[in-house]
Amino acid sequence: MTLAVTDTGQGMDARTRSRIFEPFFTTKERGTGTGLGLATVYGIIQQSGGTIGVYSEPGHGSTFKIFLPRVAEAAKSIAPRVATALPQGSETVLLVEDDEEVRDLVREMLVALGYSVLEAARPVEAMRLAEEHPGPIHVMITDVVMPQMSGRRLAEHLAPRRPEMKALYMSGYTENAIARHDVLEPGTVLLEKPFAPEDLARKMREVIG
Repeated sequence: MTLAVTDTGQGMDARTRSRIFEPFFTTKERGTGTGLGLATVYGIIQQSGGTIGVYSEPGHGSTFKIFLPRVAEAAKSIAPRVATALPQGSETVLLVEDDEEVRDLVREMLVALGYSVLEAARPVEAMRLAEEHPGPIHVMITDVVMPQMSGRRLAEHLAPRRPEMKALYMSGYTENAIARHDVLEPGTVLLEKPFAPEDLARKMREVIG
């Protein structure tokens, strides 16, 4: 199977084209790009037995072509999920997410599960909330990649002030990509976006123990 995606952007020169699949390579300004997007795409396609190529010229946009092997076997049927009661909680959660829509959605999920939520759009705001909140903060749910500092650095910064606070990370990158690029320590609990309420509920209880 072949999938082609074409844009009408500014295109790339030969030097940029040769590096676009390298982890952490980005042409964006510092703090606005992670350089993990195309590296993750490349890894997923390779794991699937496929290849990806790009054609681009400055001023003429870019075309990416993805080649995936044909699957000989028919897809296996998946049994429908049986609805079960989601595990609830009453703990206080610090939610740190720079995307407003994602932050609102996760907050609604947490409130529906019974948690009290403190929310921050930036790491510096999260640090202020952690400093000012008078009671315990049981869990911090934070995006892995954010402006100003990463979720991992934020957790390390808050650890001396909030030793009781556990960390649950969320990311649009796959767990394999996160591990391969050494963004988080091994054994860290990660929630891959997008996720369902039952995924969040299960991960919360896993972190809290």
